[in-house]
Amino acid sequence: MRSPAQTPSTRETTGADVAAASAEDVASAYALEHQEVLRRLEVDPEQGLSSEAAAASLEQHGPNRLPDPAQDHPFIRFIKHFNDVLIYVLIGAAGLTALLQHWADTIVILLVVVINAVVGFLQEGRAERALEGIRNMLSPSADVRREGSWATVDAELVVPGDIVRLRTGDKVPADVRLIDTAELAIEESALTGESVPSEKTTETSEQGAPLGDRTSMAFSGTMLTSGTATGVVVGTGENTEIGRINTMMSEVETLETPLTRQIARFGKMLSLGVLVLTLLLVGLGWGLHGTPIAELLQAAAGFAVAAIPEGLPALITITLALGVQTMARRNAITRKLSAVQTLGSVTTICSDKTGTLTKNEMTAERLVLADETFEVSGTGYIPEGEVTLDGQRVTLEHSGLRRFVEIMSLTNDTELIRNEAGSWTIAGEPTEGALKSLAGKLAFDGDSASRLATLPFSSENKLMATTAALPEGEVFVLVKGAPDRLLARSSTQLTAQGQTAALDAEAWNEHIDALSADGLRVLAAACRPAQAQDRESLSMESLGEELIFVGVVGIVDPPRQEAIDAIKVCHDAGIQVKMITGDHAGTATAIALQMGIDNGQGAISGAELEATDDEELRTLAQRHHVFARTSPEHKLRLVRALQAEGEVVAMTGDGVNDAPALRRADVGVAMGLKGTEVTKDAAEVVLADDNFTTIEAAVEEGRRIYDNLRKALVFLLPTNGAQATVVLFAVAFGWTLPLTPLQVLWVNMVTGVTLAFAFAFEPAEDGIMRRRPRDPDAGIVETRHVVQIAVVSLLIAAVTIIVFRWRIDAGDDLEVARTLATTVLVVCQVFYLFSVKSLEKFSLRPSVLFKNKLAWLMVAALTLLQVGFIYLPWLHTIFDTAVLDPFYLLITLSSGVLVLVLTELLKLALYAGRASNPHTAPRR
Repeated sequence: MRSPAQTPSTRETTGADVAAASAEDVASAYALEHQEVLRRLEVDPEQGLSSEAAAASLEQHGPNRLPDPAQDHPFIRFIKHFNDVLIYVLIGAAGLTALLQHWADTIVILLVVVINAVVGFLQEGRAERALEGIRNMLSPSADVRREGSWATVDAELVVPGDIVRLRTGDKVPADVRLIDTAELAIEESALTGESVPSEKTTETSEQGAPLGDRTSMAFSGTMLTSGTATGVVVGTGENTEIGRINTMMSEVETLETPLTRQIARFGKMLSLGVLVLTLLLVGLGWGLHGTPIAELLQAAAGFAVAAIPEGLPALITITLALGVQTMARRNAITRKLSAVQTLGSVTTICSDKTGTLTKNEMTAERLVLADETFEVSGTGYIPEGEVTLDGQRVTLEHSGLRRFVEIMSLTNDTELIRNEAGSWTIAGEPTEGALKSLAGKLAFDGDSASRLATLPFSSENKLMATTAALPEGEVFVLVKGAPDRLLARSSTQLTAQGQTAALDAEAWNEHIDALSADGLRVLAAACRPAQAQDRESLSMESLGEELIFVGVVGIVDPPRQEAIDAIKVCHDAGIQVKMITGDHAGTATAIALQMGIDNGQGAISGAELEATDDEELRTLAQRHHVFARTSPEHKLRLVRALQAEGEVVAMTGDGVNDAPALRRADVGVAMGLKGTEVTKDAAEVVLADDNFTTIEAAVEEGRRIYDNLRKALVFLLPTNGAQATVVLFAVAFGWTLPLTPLQVLWVNMVTGVTLAFAFAFEPAEDGIMRRRPRDPDAGIVETRHVVQIAVVSLLIAAVTIIVFRWRIDAGDDLEVARTLATTVLVVCQVFYLFSVKSLEKFSLRPSVLFKNKLAWLMVAALTLLQVGFIYLPWLHTIFDTAVLDPFYLLITLSSGVLVLVLTELLKLALYAGRASNPHTAPRR
């Protein structure tokens, strides 16, 4: 217990005094003695604030709550979702179809536009929900001392200078400088990233210390897990640490996804191309052939409808939605459709350590007793494994090992619990759970001993002791705690033979340093024979300084093996993996080495990040892969620095401190099991199992989806290109149009509704995770694909025009020739589908042709539709078509085979040298 000193003056605190105390006066309260903080705030801890002083402070600093974010009117927010080039293209397509009085197509296109806006409007509310989640973390009430008496007040009325008291289970109502503590521990992982509760005292911390090292502070929104405290409020509302995060969240700008940018760029190019070519078409028809304006406008409408892929937005939405379902089955729950594709563009993954890369289950890994070092197998809390010495299994027959396990198991209040599912968990502290698991691996029966007296663990003493009656009839005082504290109280040590010898403190310190350097948390064990009074009670004084030092144990949160494998896959895919953690640099480096993350450059601490400017940070962020003791600002700056270097960043996190960086990242990934609601609302993806392997699987799925979207575009556009080319050539040469606008819409509709959607189910191509990440600035359709689209468009158009002109010259009716031309277009698309299934490799292989059964179902569905188009009389009336003889069907099949063969030859020319080894150089 630490008693607060009285302030220099005990005069009554006035409203003017408190109002005069600015936030700057106590901005570094953690680095000031609490007496100095009280003096600057002009408050007596025994009296607290007067009503007048509290009212004046409330007027100056405002209520202790986080401000609501400024928002546009809902109607304005909804209208903004129509401000998109692709939407303009769709509205233009709707206008053209309406001009042609094809009302069904008009309605469908406008529905796509409206649905797109509604989905965007609903998704936009996530940021506001994230901010609301932060506000909900605040305590609803607080115990404050006003005018010498304790009272419970609404937390919004707490002001700087208020004296507050805190007890186990309380939420801290504001940022508080502690002035009196008793066994205080606070769960603040949401702010600091620490995996265990932070022990608190009234001792000052160094100026500029990371948030997790400010042990004299209790922060708003955190919760007491043990102990009690009294403190003085030094920050409320926006001036708290959680308030700063709230401000950062509201100020962080989210970035457009690569897909959004690429589709916008594609939409602009498409719009411009359609406009230019439509004007060219009208000019050619009028200037060269004197075609009547009415006919030219009909041709222009047909051309525009032919050139615009009306089904593209629906195709993108459905492909992404199916990807969301696939990812959900792999434990990655996606909150935003575009995030599915963005994952496939990721070049850097910034990951938290605890629970994501590691198991979040502390494990005893190494024991040192005298001159013997033991290795422990098995991870987590499962009491299964072996303890070995020089490769040989040892048991409790080893006297030193038995004494060590007795100490660690009996000075322990944690229990191992096996649940109904058969997995092991703990009730108590993670570190003590690791020691209980160690005892279980050696089949130690703790029930055979009894505890007579206990000295509980305290953050001040950093040890726990118990007097235990052991099975052999001996009564010993057993002590577990920090190595430096036990070494200071020991005079001898236990030898390998179970005897005592003079303490070699220097050798033990070397062992402790070696374990710490490997990232292990070190605990020590000591003992002595009990005296009569020890059976009744234990105290620090009675513990004495004649302990027998028994040994030390190194405990670690072990890395997930599957995460190690996933990181290797990411490296093979050219994706950098960086660890950004609130843990200490030594622990972070050790884990990073085990996981293959550390590239030899070492860890960068939060303090070092603080000292760098933005330009230096860009270099550091690229060069180093491990960042320790980081704050929310550090994480946000790192994400921005990586993005400034052209990286597409996925950021993982579970605490409120991660939320700003998650929101800024190209893809924010929240932990579903241990993540806060604030983090989940700020993220695009939530992991149901908190496992890094799931991120890797999500990246793979993102790449598959992107590949399939690209295939769908390379497939769809030649349909539009061929139709537009047919119309353009017919007008340019003064020919009769081979297709009417309505027949053009038929081809667009049946191929878009059937064949294009087959790509949404296309499995991933081989080697998809051995390719370098895509350039996020490159178009979704690259130059080589544009060449393929152009050549195939001309090829299909040429085949269609040749067949049409041949049958017209042969004397066929116009309706028959047009029906044949339309069917040729459709059949050519069917054969072209199987070429695009393997976009840059040879397609005529069983592994490609038959790996997507849905593609064949879509071909069957299209065949039925086209048969109806040819043979159903009522469709003849609508589309001006006619029945075709079987001979004509042979012509269409021959045309399709010709297009397939020529396309495969084209692919050999375009992609030679790429198919065997596309972008395989890893990037570390």
